[in-house]
Amino acid sequence: MPNENNKLQIRLHLYDTDMSFRVAREDEEVYRRAATLINSTVNTYAKSYKGKMSEKQILYSAMLVIALKAERGDKRNDTTPYEDILKKLTGEIEETLK
Repeated sequence: MPNENNKLQIRLHLYDTDMSFRVAREDEEVYRRAATLINSTVNTYAKSYKGKMSEKQILYSAMLVIALKAERGDKRNDTTPYEDILKKLTGEIEETLK
């Protein structure tokens, strides 16, 4: 269970809204970088598509871009294929050593 004493109240500006979050102290910088990413992405879309798309569409487009980055990052960091190969090799080595 998270230690409530290790929590920190922070305020983040997300696009056009200020919001408060209670976060673990060690996660504060990650939250702030995430807010910067959100603002940068939404502002890019807003600058390019304001008047051509609704604000809701701009926000959803920005969310999609951020989600795609996260998915691609997860895919690059997926170690399952390597773990499977290591398990197979380990099994072969153990079998050979018997």
